[in-house]
Amino acid sequence: MKPAFNPRNRLNFSGGPGVLPETVLHEVQEAVMEVPGVGLSILGISHRSDWFAAVVREAETNIRTLLDLPPDYHVLFLQGGATQQFAMVPMALPREGKAPPEYLDTGYWSAKSIAEAQRVAPLRVLWSGRESGYRRLPQDAELSYAQDAAYLHYVSNETVEGLQFSRVLGREDVTRVCDMSSDFLSRPCEAQRFSLIYAHAQKNIGPAGVTIVLVRDEIIRQAPAGLPSCLDFRAQAEAHSIHNTPPVFAIYVVLLVTRWLLREIGGLERMDQINRAKAASLYACLDASTGYYGGWAAREDRSLMNVAFTLPTPALQQEFLLHAARAGFSGLEGHRAIGGLRASIYNALTLEAVVELCGFMADFQHRHPC
Repeated sequence: MKPAFNPRNRLNFSGGPGVLPETVLHEVQEAVMEVPGVGLSILGISHRSDWFAAVVREAETNIRTLLDLPPDYHVLFLQGGATQQFAMVPMALPREGKAPPEYLDTGYWSAKSIAEAQRVAPLRVLWSGRESGYRRLPQDAELSYAQDAAYLHYVSNETVEGLQFSRVLGREDVTRVCDMSSDFLSRPCEAQRFSLIYAHAQKNIGPAGVTIVLVRDEIIRQAPAGLPSCLDFRAQAEAHSIHNTPPVFAIYVVLLVTRWLLREIGGLERMDQINRAKAASLYACLDASTGYYGGWAAREDRSLMNVAFTLPTPALQQEFLLHAARAGFSGLEGHRAIGGLRASIYNALTLEAVVELCGFMADFQHRHPC
């Protein structure tokens, strides 16, 4: 008999760790006690076991299926979060004979990636939204790409500010690298147009502890020699993500989430439809408030994953958070970098939960006019 589901789980609007599907939570609860057919807790199964090797293979296969990933890509399950990739990417990508790599500075996390990459080698900031407060993304006419750049790096979805690209950027003859941490597997992705994609798991695809990296075989073959083995994509690929003790629990949950996407949701096109319906409902609530709820991002750059907004005064924002918590809503406080409020509506958050939040917001505005 399944235990009662905590209603706060379904009203978790946190920017991360994000909500997990209810069915996955039940499976995880069972696995903590005993993995079906194994007889051991997931927390005590060896990473060298045949069972875990099969988990890695299936998780990889499911990701390949969801993204229609070509065979010349490796799917890696690494540690260190996206932050480790900020340094690992410039260390591992070839740049001899090339101009410095180009980075887009579009928000809090892209700024972090730039700061870390600059510790490794020089780079060029192609465009920055810092002066505008990271409220918009660049238009194509503002981007002048170098033909000989070592690579282009950008963040597909800025979690803090609620900005999301709806197109693939860059030149086809320049290596593309993308941090997709907060929208990976939330919509179809032209993965074959990127040489490297990375995403830490604590948004749409699992708990913190594992980072998924999709890397083209050509990049691995051209990687410089002499890198520390844990920071070498080649060593990680040769070990099939078990170079050192991997996060067994986190990878197992990723497997369960990919099964959910394939079997219950029906793939990424259907997931995208659901996510667009959720975002449309929430943005309609903001737009109908006649400025009471002020959106952070420019309308044309609004994220389907993170909705950042403000109320007329800091006092009202604190009152909103107090009443929201009492009503069962969790994780609505904005990131410390910009303050305000933020509703993250990742894959597993239901449309019903978003509708419930919209009702609460309309009622709060009625009861607390400015």
